[in-house]
Amino acid sequence: MITDAEILQEAIRLVADGVSVTLPVNGRSMLPFIIGGQESVILQKPEMLKRGDVVLAWVEGNRYVVHRIIRIDGNQVTLMGDGNLAGVERCTLGDVKAKATHVVSADEKRHDLYNGWRRMAAKVWWTLRPIRRYLLAIYRRL
Repeated sequence: MITDAEILQEAIRLVADGVSVTLPVNGRSMLPFIIGGQESVILQKPEMLKRGDVVLAWVEGNRYVVHRIIRIDGNQVTLMGDGNLAGVERCTLGDVKAKATHVVSADEKRHDLYNGWRRMAAKVWWTLRPIRRYLLAIYRRL
């Protein structure tokens, strides 16, 4: 039987070879922009990374996450999940294995992660960090 780790390693290898890969995501760390357990992300080679990009990265030497870049300082990258209240992860640029370009919804529709309204919504969501706890509680109940 193939493990999740083996599937992830193969996805990373394919992305490094220039192939786009669709990967299902789990967890709540990217709510409300990516719904774990229901949606997938399309991953591509991580070129020209910048603040606001959603990436697949090996963080803190122990796990992979799909989170948003909140800071790049030289070779150091700081990430935070949109659904996280305060915690951040750190890695190097070399630890960023892929950039998510689209979300694929449960009904198989592709949504560009970087269209105008999603970029604006992500910026607004970032500024709402002090009240995210309450907004996420409401969102989860809906």
